[in-house]
Parts: sequence; C-alpha cells; structure tokens
Amino acid sequence: MPESPSGPHAPYMTVLDALAAEIKAGKIRPGEKIPSEADLVQRFGVARMTARRAVGVLRERGLVRTEWGKGTFVIASEPAGREQHQGD
Repeated sequence: MPESPSGPHAPYMTVLDALAAEIKAGKIRPGEKIPSEADLVQRFGVARMTARRAVGVLRERGLVRTEWGKGTFVIASEPAGREQHQGD
C-alpha cells in the first residue's frame, strides 16, 4: 500500500485522486461520463465498493452527478463572475 506523509493511502483515494486529476486536466470534460464502477475495478484492481466510495466522494465534492441507470457525469463548473452579472 502506498505511503503518504500522513500514513497509509486508502485504496479509494488512489481512484479518487486519479479521477479528480483527469477532470481537472480536462481529460474528462463537463457533461462527459466517467468510467463505470466495473471499469474502475478493472483499471485500478480495487473492489467495487472501493470504486463506489471514490465516486461518492467526487459526488459529495460537487464534481460529478449520477443519473441512475445512465451513469455518472462531470458537472460543468460555473464561469467566474457569472452570478454577478445576472441582475444587469
């Protein structure tokens, strides 16, 4: 198990960090579907619950939304300052 300065790195964090980095880098763009749990299991060699936990944290952070039966999609971020101009 990889070590971090604060101790062992939980397996879900590996999946979480990789997906968050791909979203931030624009490799997975707003509106695009992230890999399925099955794909994440195969790609990272983790249990399904581990993949599910990583996706759940992304959802809690507001980076993705899940449409049951369709998949999990990256959420478009609001352009900076958009809210300030709505009343103009």
